[in-house]
Amino acid sequence: MFTGLVEQIGSVVSNNKVDFGIRLSISCDAFDEMPKNGDSIAISGCCLTIVDSERVDNATILRFDVIEETLKCTHLGSLVHGSLVNVELAMRGDSRFGGHFVQGHIDSMAKVIGITKLDTGEERIRFSLDTVDRDVTVSKGSIAIDGVSLTIACIDEDWFEVCLIPTTLQETTLGTVSIGSVVNIETDMLARTVAQVVKNLKS
Repeated sequence: MFTGLVEQIGSVVSNNKVDFGIRLSISCDAFDEMPKNGDSIAISGCCLTIVDSERVDNATILRFDVIEETLKCTHLGSLVHGSLVNVELAMRGDSRFGGHFVQGHIDSMAKVIGITKLDTGEERIRFSLDTVDRDVTVSKGSIAIDGVSLTIACIDEDWFEVCLIPTTLQETTLGTVSIGSVVNIETDMLARTVAQVVKNLKS
């Protein structure tokens, strides 16, 4: 379980094709407590399991095995050496809970179709709803975009927008997206549950 509060931006060291999918290696700043093999970490919103790790100087190298099913649902397969990713360790049971409940289970991907830069330093980013479930995407509702916990600012028939403060732009990869960029989407788990119950009652 995660909160959608990104801890740091990592970079891709390698993304190698293997029989089961890919072996993805990510370089991060050193953590206070070294992650262990088997730990869950969200990489751009996708919950992955560490299969190997090492500390190199002031950096931590994390390695993950990503299977074909995950590659179908996320943009992890398109990452190349130097690509930036959002990194969040699994939440602790004894810490404050910010953001919203994020499972790290990506629903779909969405494309950036508009960016408006405001004089205040904020940005409004518009995403296509072509592949996102409209029934669980509501104005002022929660959504995780590349692992970042955000609030939907407004929504139309075929798009939705979020408004990002300067801190979010600086401390996550959302500050680097451009028109045509593809992001991982996880809709709010509570909204998904309610929508499913309602659908079942109607059927």
